[in-house]
Amino acid sequence: MANTQRRAEIVAAALDLLDEKGVDAVSLRAVADRLGVRLNTVSWHIKTKARLLELMADAVLADLSLAELPEQWQARLRELAHRYRAALLRHRDGARVVAGTFAAEEHTLRVGEAFLACLLDGGLTEREAMWTSWTVIYFVLGLVQEEQGAVDAVAEVLTAAVSPQAHPALTRARAHLGGGGFDQRFEFGLDLIIRSAAELTRSS
Repeated sequence: MANTQRRAEIVAAALDLLDEKGVDAVSLRAVADRLGVRLNTVSWHIKTKARLLELMADAVLADLSLAELPEQWQARLRELAHRYRAALLRHRDGARVVAGTFAAEEHTLRVGEAFLACLLDGGLTEREAMWTSWTVIYFVLGLVQEEQGAVDAVAEVLTAAVSPQAHPALTRARAHLGGGGFDQRFEFGLDLIIRSAAELTRSS
């Protein structure tokens, strides 16, 4: 019990460090300094930085509630994606931490189960449901990573780099390079995935 409590304290300190300084500032030594303990103490409970990041990734998803989800599978999938995105955005570099790990831990498995069960309930086959789950998760992780790392005037920088001769397609669509904002792009991409998943159920 004491070991579990100490590990939780270490992960909480690492998340505080993440929120203050970003994922690049997280290390076993930095966490030890924050807690006022020796590096060996943190290393004994966590072992490696990779393991610390796994536990942090799982903790990022700990606040993702699965309560009161819609019964209809498409509405449920949309709500799960919204809650997943919100959980990532609650922590600085949250998407980078989760995307950079594969945590077979309680909260990660709980969320994965919810996505998969939703799609199975919708009538997708096991393979379709699993791969569609990955598609939603990868989409959200990628978009939130961009959102959390966005710099000012990125659209202007991209537009200035595009030339009609070398990039005719980008030139044609340059008005939309930075348009819409992340909320609209999130809804657009999610709509595409949900419509495609619905097509799978009709063709099976």
